[in-house]
Amino acid sequence: MRIGRSYPLMKIAGSGLSAERQRMEVAANNIANAHTTRTAGGGAYRRRDIVFASAMDARDPRSADGLAGVEVVGIEPDNSEMPSVYNPGHPDADENGMVEMPNVSVPNEMIDMMTASRAYEANVRVLTTIREMVEQTLSLLRTG
Repeated sequence: MRIGRSYPLMKIAGSGLSAERQRMEVAANNIANAHTTRTAGGGAYRRRDIVFASAMDARDPRSADGLAGVEVVGIEPDNSEMPSVYNPGHPDADENGMVEMPNVSVPNEMIDMMTASRAYEANVRVLTTIREMVEQTLSLLRTG
């Protein structure tokens, strides 16, 4: 492997690290607001979901088919139904005693965090492997 050919792989793995970090932040924010019934915009907190897309780099002919990793193209609200619970003593209860709750499922958010963490670890391993390969190549060039 030529040393210069590792750069696109590092760029792709780096974009994966950044994307998965943001995914973990979104999941953590969702968990933190799992019981928020009143937001600045009014109403209960609405779960957020991150949207990824393939990043393309037409300027780098060394990358395979112009691929440059992944990018975050947005953080969108989850438009699924908001659950309601009966709690007439709650300050946000309506006239029937129902409180609109966030559409956050803590177990699902934990699964998102775990899968994002595993993907992050995989990208770190890619970078570590590239570094080791470059070090071995440089070592061979010095002794050769």
